[in-house]
Amino acid sequence: MGHYNIRYGGYGGIGYYHVSDKYVALFSHFIPCGVHEAIYILDGLLANTSDIQPEIVHGDTQAQSYPVFGLSYLLGIQLMPRIRNIKDLTFFRAEAGRPYKNIQALFGDSIDWGLIETHLHDMLRVTVSIKLGKITASTILRRLGTYSRKNKLYFAFRELGKVIRTLFLLRYIDDVDMRRTIQAATNKSEEFNGFVKWVFFGGEGIIAENVLHEQRKVVKYNQLVANMIILHNVDQMTRTLASLQEEGMELNPEVLGGLSPYRTSHINRFGDYTLDLERKVAPLQFTEIVLEPHWTQIAEPRG
Repeated sequence: MGHYNIRYGGYGGIGYYHVSDKYVALFSHFIPCGVHEAIYILDGLLANTSDIQPEIVHGDTQAQSYPVFGLSYLLGIQLMPRIRNIKDLTFFRAEAGRPYKNIQALFGDSIDWGLIETHLHDMLRVTVSIKLGKITASTILRRLGTYSRKNKLYFAFRELGKVIRTLFLLRYIDDVDMRRTIQAATNKSEEFNGFVKWVFFGGEGIIAENVLHEQRKVVKYNQLVANMIILHNVDQMTRTLASLQEEGMELNPEVLGGLSPYRTSHINRFGDYTLDLERKVAPLQFTEIVLEPHWTQIAEPRG
């Protein structure tokens, strides 16, 4: 069943993607509109089994909350989101009544360190369970949020999150390079969203399945096709750049910085293809495997 999402202004679900700074999507998930997106932001990193193992995750305002900041810190993940209206957020003091020179106006309440100390053991047990794969981070965050009014553990994670987010915000307003990195990362994610939507053009982008596992399957297939097109683009761009370099063109970071594998103008989505029997195909790099009746030999790569 589709839910109405106030943020996106329509019915349906959300295809939630974790995009690497190498442009490819590492993880995808199909979530209902009525769920706060922040509770799923850690699942992608913990479920990722690729060679790329990031320790920093970016997102927008919807990708953060106090409990998410607290849990990500205990999991060893740096949550670095782009948050709108930072001037309206509360900074928390380490000690009640302690004044701060020049930034006094930023701070409001103070941290309840006793609450964190009391429940630290239980918080670490939850973290270990997530690390061991016994439960997902989204499940924990969803349960904590559901029983937040009477769950002391929720308030402990929330209190720790206040500490971590305050430290993050202080770094954010002080470090120009950090702000540029976050802006570039979130812009890349926005660009991927438009790219993956372009890839999923059939049926006007509507998933015509009402079963959850089938909906998740469609989202993952869409991620696979998008990554295959990205691989194709990178291969073709690499060959073209190599040819330009052989011709004497200088390739500097400024030139390369304007390139992206999210190119679509040369891709024919509708299947009108012509067969060119005269076209020369460049050889692929591969490992040759020779099979014999009782043994297998793996030869060295050629070329």
